[in-house]
Amino acid sequence: MAVDLFFAATQQVNATSGPLADRMRPSRLEDVVGQSHLLGPDGPLTRLLGASRLPSFVLWGPPGSGKTTIARLVATAREDIFVPLSAVTATVKDIRTTVEEASSQLGMHQRRTVLFLDEIHRFTRTQQDALLPSVESGVVSLIGATTESPWATIVGPLLSRCTVFRLEPLQRHELTELATRATAELGVDLDADALELALVTADGDGRKLLGVLDVAAAMLAPSGSSPESSIISPDDLRAALGAGDQRYGTGAHYDAASAFIKWMRHSEPDQALAWLVHMLDGGEDPRFVARRMVIFASEDIGPADPRALLIADAAARAVDAVGMPEARYTLAQAASYLAHAPKSRRVPDELALALETERRLPPEMTGDT
Repeated sequence: MAVDLFFAATQQVNATSGPLADRMRPSRLEDVVGQSHLLGPDGPLTRLLGASRLPSFVLWGPPGSGKTTIARLVATAREDIFVPLSAVTATVKDIRTTVEEASSQLGMHQRRTVLFLDEIHRFTRTQQDALLPSVESGVVSLIGATTESPWATIVGPLLSRCTVFRLEPLQRHELTELATRATAELGVDLDADALELALVTADGDGRKLLGVLDVAAAMLAPSGSSPESSIISPDDLRAALGAGDQRYGTGAHYDAASAFIKWMRHSEPDQALAWLVHMLDGGEDPRFVARRMVIFASEDIGPADPRALLIADAAARAVDAVGMPEARYTLAQAASYLAHAPKSRRVPDELALALETERRLPPEMTGDT
């Protein structure tokens, strides 16, 4: 009983003074910012709320796109029991315990259990296999969350029993709405230039946006209660970002990325690497740089050198496997290769042509062979 009281007290304190991302976690699906393709009136997750049993599915998307929030709200809206586990710390024993309790709840109270497994890609094959019987029988509904490709990290038998829903990075207008809600919660205002800087550095990550605004507002608190002190300026935001924003003024994030891409397009490896170093030394997310190179390999090189895509993809995977600062060698190697490679616009040109091409069935499908 004492443990429950302490837990309730902790929850109450966090509700008023915990991290901003937790304080602002929505209580209804309608209040979630972004992912309208899944949560709109005709979105698949909205339509699943009325199903007799929630099918198992995987939420695949970048950090800060709302995977945990959506999973919790879907279970809550259905009045299912929500059991969150992290693949980093959970064991096969934890899964078996959850399944046993889920079976009891279903038999005694006719309540279904949703098992939310965060970072499911970190589970070993053995751990994933342990989920199969309960997922297949429907004793639990599994919601997995991952930032990695499910087809590369989840075993086939388990993935075949799940639907994959792709979450997108938050768009500029969605991040702006989130910032507006955050400043209202914090009781501060946000300078227009500071807002622009916050949107750029967030790069589609809602949690990152809320985190830096939370720190910036906390740094204002000791300075007094004058009207000026309640406005977050660009300097306040840079201070809150710490080393992560030594690189950029307003809009320079995209300027640097654009310069990097254009010099690779001009086959100038020296300049491409100079901008690569500028971004990495300024604290740019190396995954962002790697994503841009993967896109470049298809968009600007394509069939002129098919190996370019393999090298860019390998570099992107190495960033996750090795991490910084060592991954800068891999990124530099890939950027140099892409800059030296022959260029072709064949892929985007053929995609543009495909939009206007009349689709026909092949002869063997029409009987005209």
